[in-house]
Amino acid sequence: MAKIKASKGAPYARIIGVGGYRPIRVVPNEVILEHIDSSDEWIRSRSGISTRHWANDEETVAAMSVEASGKAIADAGITAEQIGAVIVSTVSHFKQTPAVATEIADKLGTGKAAAFDISAGCAGFGYGLTLAKGLIVEGSAEYVLVIGVERLSDLTDLEDRATAFLFGDGAGAVVVGPSQEPAIGPTVWGSEGDKSETIKQTVAWNEWRVGDVDQLPLDRDGNVKFPAITQEGQAVFRWAVFEMAKVAQQALDAAGVDPADLDVFIPHQANERIIDSMVKTLKLPESVTVARDVRTTGNTSAASIPLAMERLLATGEARSGDTALVIGFGAGLVYAATVVTLP
Repeated sequence: MAKIKASKGAPYARIIGVGGYRPIRVVPNEVILEHIDSSDEWIRSRSGISTRHWANDEETVAAMSVEASGKAIADAGITAEQIGAVIVSTVSHFKQTPAVATEIADKLGTGKAAAFDISAGCAGFGYGLTLAKGLIVEGSAEYVLVIGVERLSDLTDLEDRATAFLFGDGAGAVVVGPSQEPAIGPTVWGSEGDKSETIKQTVAWNEWRVGDVDQLPLDRDGNVKFPAITQEGQAVFRWAVFEMAKVAQQALDAAGVDPADLDVFIPHQANERIIDSMVKTLKLPESVTVARDVRTTGNTSAASIPLAMERLLATGEARSGDTALVIGFGAGLVYAATVVTLP
C-alpha cells in the first residue's frame, strides 16, 4: 500500500491586503420613499441607513470584484500571478454556471488559479476567509484572494416596505497569505436551516420562468414580480441580537481574546440597531472601534465586512496590526465569526 505524502504549507495565515469598490451612484432614502409609504426618519431609526450605492449596467459583479481585488492585491504588495486561488462569495451572480470567480481570476491575470463561488449569504466572507486559511496552511496555495460581492439592487423589491431600504451594491476583497504567527483565529460557524424561511428569495427561478400570475406575486401594474429577497424582520432581528452575540463571544473565547483587549469590532452591516445591541450584549468597552459602514453603504451582504474593514483602515479609525472581531450572519440561516489581525 502506497503512502501519501503529507502536504506542507505555512504554519499560519493572515490578511495582508484589503480593497473595496462602491458603485458611483449614491441613492438617498428619498429615492426609496418614492416607492413605499414611509419616511426618512423611520428608515434611519430602524436601520441607521441614510444612503446606499446602486450599480449601473457597467458595474457588474465581475467588474466590481476586479476593481476591489486590484486594490487588495496592490495593498498586499504582491502580483496577481502569485494568487493561487480565488474565492467569491455572492448570491447575486445570475449565471448558475460558470462560476464568476473564473472570470474574475482571468481578468486579474492570475494565470491558472483555482477559482470558485460560494453561496453563504451575509456570512459568506467569513466562510471564504476560513477556506482561504485552510488552503494556505494545508499548502494548496500561498496566497488566496477572498471576495465578497453583491448587486442586491437587482434582487430588491422596491414595493416591499420591510426590505426596500436595506440593500446596496459593492465589492470587498482581501488577500490572505502565509504568517509565522496566528493572525486568523478559529472560526465559529454553523447553520440553522430550520429558520431558512426567515430570509429567502421570494420565488425560485424555475417558478418565475413559468410566470403563473395566479401563483406568483404581482406588482402594482399586475405584472409578475422579478424574484427578490424578503425577510421576516422581527424574527431575524431577535435571532441576530440574541444568538449572534453568543457566537461572537465564542469566537473571542476560541481566539483567547478578552473583549477589553479588542481594538475593532466589524459585524455584518445589516442594521445599526443590531450592531448597537451586540455591542451592548458583548459589553465592549468604549475604546473599541465599531464599524458603522451601514449608514452610507447599506446592507451589501457578503461584501459588507471587507468593505467596512477597508473604510476603517482608509479613514484611520483602525490601524494595521489591530485585533478585530468579525462576524457575519444571514440567509440560511448561517453565521461565521473569527478574530483577525488587520492588515
